Formats: sequence, structure tokens, C-alpha cells
Amino acid sequence: MTTPLERALALQAMHVPGDPLILPNAWDVASARAVLASGARAIATTSAGVAWSLGHRDGNELTRDVALDAVRRIASSVSVPVTADIEGGYGETPDEVAGTIASCIDAGASGVNLEDSLRPITEQERRIEAARSAADQAGTPLFINARIDTHRLGDIGDDRWFDETVTRAAAYARAGASGIFVLGALRADTIERLTDATTIPLNVAFGPGTLSISELARAGASRISAGSSIAEAAYSLAQQWATAMLETPDAAPASPPTLGWAALNQLIRD
Repeated sequence: MTTPLERALALQAMHVPGDPLILPNAWDVASARAVLASGARAIATTSAGVAWSLGHRDGNELTRDVALDAVRRIASSVSVPVTADIEGGYGETPDEVAGTIASCIDAGASGVNLEDSLRPITEQERRIEAARSAADQAGTPLFINARIDTHRLGDIGDDRWFDETVTRAAAYARAGASGIFVLGALRADTIERLTDATTIPLNVAFGPGTLSISELARAGASRISAGSSIAEAAYSLAQQWATAMLETPDAAPASPPTLGWAALNQLIRD
């Protein structure tokens, strides 16, 4: 996978129902290299992890240039496809989203996550159409993973949630999305219903409260990602160590980390 086209085509082919692409999300070069060393076939970024690492809150606080600089550093450090979480597209208009997509491809991304934030469906369709047009103009079959934020409606799995999710999925597929990302701790029967009712690959979340990887795969998921969960765990561990050192002076040192100084240096060097 040496060219942008080859990486983009490879990423497309990795989305297989029942044999999903597994994405433990990274937020910087070191975390991306650690994920790659664990056997990942592709690297996905988490916008939350990127934002926290740069001193910002998650939720569209990053500027396009700052966000894509992180994508560029990660993509240049790995040999596999990179799919970038670009939140809402870092732009108010479809044209601005198109500009983000062009810059994202230039930064080395083979795919993007583009969230809808429950915008009106027609408005989000125009944004996805602009993203697809920009990718086509760049000659890249970019995997546009359309995140559907119906988890904000509550009662995940009920009829209102399901109908709205499927309606949005159909509209986004028509607009040029390659796949959909549905958040929440989905039950197996809900995943099965979604895959039956939609025409493009389904991405689901893995983390606290979700089914296992094998259960999500058996239900028909084509892609499974951790989102911000790994970054949350990393920062939680940092705080736990700090608290122990500062508040429990008689505590013995914790066991050595799995990745010590030498191992991390080697990951970066390879």
C-alpha cells in the first residue's frame, strides 16, 4: 500500500459484515505506532483524544489546521490507511467541508468520520455531497463514514430511534457516504435490524457497556471502533499514578508498564 489510491482502496475492502475492521483509535504518533504494533490493519483517529492532547475540549473546538496537522503527523508515521475523525467537517458550509476534505486527503487520510450532530437531513446531505465531490476531484475513493448522532435522542433501539437512524442512513448513502457510524451500546438484534435496513457498511462502537468484539461481528458489523475510550483510559491511568504518588506516600511503586521507555523508543524508531 504505497500510494494514496492503494491505501484508499484497501480501506474500502476492509469493511466486511461479520469480519469487521477493528479500529482501536489513536490520537498521536506514539499511540498510532502502538496500535499498529498490535496488528491493526488501519489507524483511526479520535477527535476527542487529539483535542485533549492539544489542550482543547472535544466538540468542534479545534481549528481545521490544528486538527489536520495531527492527521498529517500520524499518517506520515504509519504504512497503513488512516481514517481521520474530522468531527462536523470544520466548516459551516458545504464548501468549507469540501475544503476540509481536500486538505485531509493532502494530509494522507484514506477515510474520514463526518458527524451529523442531528443537523436537518437535507443540510447534512449537502455536506456529504460536497465531501464526496471534493474526494472525487482529488481522485481518491475516500471512505466517508457518516456518523449518525441519534444516540442523543435517548432510548437507543426503540422505534423512534430506529426509524430516524435508518432514514438518515438512506439519505447519507444517496449523498455519497461509504458507511454509517451508529453510536451507543447496541444490542445484537438492533445491529442485525440496522444491517438489514441499510445498504452500506455499519460501524459500531466498542467500549465499556458494549457487546464483545466477537458478538458485534456476529451481529453483522463491518467496522468496530473504540472512539475516545482508549484515550480516556490512558489519561485515567496518568491521574491514578499521580494521585497515588501525591496522596499515598507509603504506597509501593506500581508494576512496570507493559510498554516501557525502551519499547516506546523502539516503536517510534521503527
